[in-house]
Amino acid sequence: MNIKITGTGSYIPSEITGNQSFLKNVFLNADGSTFDTTNEIIIEKFKAITGIENRRYVKDEYTTSDIAFLAAEKAIEDAGIDKETLDYIIVAHNFGDVEKGSTQTDCVPSIASRVKNALQIKNPACVGYDVLFGCPGWLEGVVQANAFIKAGIAKKCLVIGAETLSRVVDNNDRDSMIYADGAGATIIEATSEEGGLLAHQSATYAAEEAHYLFMGKSYDKDQLDNTKYIKMYGRKIYEFAVTHVPNAMKECLDRSGVAIEDVKKVFIHQANEKMDEAILKRFFRLYKMSVPNGIMPMNIHEMGNSSVATIPTLFDSVRKGFIKNQEVNKGDVVIFASVGAGMNINALVYKI
Repeated sequence: MNIKITGTGSYIPSEITGNQSFLKNVFLNADGSTFDTTNEIIIEKFKAITGIENRRYVKDEYTTSDIAFLAAEKAIEDAGIDKETLDYIIVAHNFGDVEKGSTQTDCVPSIASRVKNALQIKNPACVGYDVLFGCPGWLEGVVQANAFIKAGIAKKCLVIGAETLSRVVDNNDRDSMIYADGAGATIIEATSEEGGLLAHQSATYAAEEAHYLFMGKSYDKDQLDNTKYIKMYGRKIYEFAVTHVPNAMKECLDRSGVAIEDVKKVFIHQANEKMDEAILKRFFRLYKMSVPNGIMPMNIHEMGNSSVATIPTLFDSVRKGFIKNQEVNKGDVVIFASVGAGMNINALVYKI
C-alpha cells in the first residue's frame, strides 16, 4: 500500500491587485514614524526582494471556508471519488473566516465543518477538523492524513490549505503588500500504485523564534481601537528560514533514500522570491551541487503569499500544465518544503 495525492484543485481569486495599488498608502515604521523615501521607491525595493508584482484578493462576499469549499470540489472531481467515502477533512488556515470590513476571526464551527456542510456530505464518519500550523499547515495536514491511513483508520482524506490574508493586514505596514488570498485542496488516499509519500520532516522552534510572526496593533498610533493585524520580523524570519529549512530538506531527503540527482522539482512555500532562492541554493550546497535550472516552480510574482495555500495551488497549477515550462510526470520525485509562524518547518519527499 502506498499513500498518494490522487486529486488536486485550487481556487485562485479573480481580483488582481498590482503593486501600483499601494502608491497612496501611508506606510509607517513600527514606531509610527514616516519613511524618508517615497512609496514608489518602497514598492520598487519590495518587488526586487519579494518578486511580487501582483497578488490575488477574494471578492467581498467570500470567506476562507467559501474558497476552501470551491477548491475541494475541484479536487474531489479530479480524483474521481465519491465524496461520501472521505474519512477526514483537514483544513489548514490561520485566521478562520474573516468577513469583509472586519478583522474578527470566526472559527466556530470549524472551517472543516463548514466545508463538509457546503459539500453536503451526509456521512457522520467523515471527520472534519482544522490545523493551525502557520504557513506549513497544508503540509502538516498531509502528514497527518498519511498517519491516519498508515494506522488503518482512514482510506481517503481531503486536505485543504485556505486563507484570506487580505482581511487581516495593516494598511500602514509595508509588509501588507506581501499577503494574498487563495485555496488549494488535495485528495490523499491509499493506493496500490507505485510512489507516494516517501518521507517527511516536521519541526517547531518556539524559544526566541516563537513570536517572529505575531498579531499586533496598527503602526498608525492615532488608531485608538485594539484591533490587531498580522505582523512579522522579516529579517529574523529570513535568517531563520535560510538556516533551518535547507537542513530539514536534507534530513528528509536522506531518510527517503532518494538521491539528490533524482529530484525533479522542489515546491517551496511562496513567501519571498529571494528567500526561496537562498533556501534552494543552500540546500543544494549541502550536496556540493549548484541549483539545476528550472527545478523550482514559482507563482509568487502573480499570486503573492497566500500562506497555507501557496504550495497546494502551485502544485495543482504545475500538475495541470498551467505554468509555462514547468511540469511533473509519473515517477518524478519532488520535495515540498515550507516555513512559517510557530516557527514551524515541514519538508516532504513525494514520488508522483
